[in-house]
Amino acid sequence: MWIVRTETELADGTEFEEKGIVRPVKFHSFYIRIWIRKTVLIFDFREGFKKTKKSRNTFKIILGIISH
Repeated sequence: MWIVRTETELADGTEFEEKGIVRPVKFHSFYIRIWIRKTVLIFDFREGFKKTKKSRNTFKIILGIISH
């Protein structure tokens, strides 16, 4: 587990992670994700509030930047 990481999502929906910050960063939005059991609350500063369900049962808080 890394404290600072870059998560890249590909066009086909797959994702991969890399340790640290992968540059260049072209800021698009900032978000906060709060996982409580199987519910994920997402507060995105551009897109607003979203609530989703995941299959994994966990608790975590993620602060992130959406970059293009």
